[in-house]
Amino acid sequence: MNFLNSIRQRTTRYDSPFPHWEIKQPLTQDILKEVAGTYVTDAPRVYDGTRAADNGGNGVDGQMRCYVTDENVDRFPAIGTLIDEMVSKECAEAIGDMIGRDLSGQFLRVEVVCDRKGFWLKPHTDIKEKLMSMLLYVNPHNESETLGTDIYDGKLNRIKTLRYVDNYGYMFAPAHNTWHGLEKKEIVKERRAIMINYVTFPTCWKLPEFGRRRAAA
Repeated sequence: MNFLNSIRQRTTRYDSPFPHWEIKQPLTQDILKEVAGTYVTDAPRVYDGTRAADNGGNGVDGQMRCYVTDENVDRFPAIGTLIDEMVSKECAEAIGDMIGRDLSGQFLRVEVVCDRKGFWLKPHTDIKEKLMSMLLYVNPHNESETLGTDIYDGKLNRIKTLRYVDNYGYMFAPAHNTWHGLEKKEIVKERRAIMINYVTFPTCWKLPEFGRRRAAA
């Protein structure tokens, strides 16, 4: 299990300004190629500091999102293998123990992200339905390392910027104080990543019921 081995062996925890984990080399070369090569529709628009003003799929922003589902996973064999690993009992228990969340019987959501020139994100906390937020960077165009996620304290002071480098990323358990975003920066071509969330609402990918464990945050 390449991904789980990365979580166990190449992850560093930081507690300021909230618990989060930086992950080194979590993805295989095949996954990196799939993320880098995924077609994501582009269209002129004005960004408003949110990832999608319409994430329902009917408006411009919704059409520009690429979720990996049971309907299109055949186009993503390597990502499909990652999904199989992440819905396994062993992987879900390991991550749940790290972040202090019970993931038994919950769901996985996976999205290929392609942020283009002008994109930014205002400081925000994630919706309560997200049990784990993870963003893993894929940087095929040698964009600036400063394009990583910005992390803030409770007063919205920027505390750190994650490095936007190939095959690197982070995860955290969303809470009231997990403020993060992306300052207005120069994206020359595009900012690619794969976004992975364990969530409470139904998706195509359901985790098994494996009983409650006492997880340590």
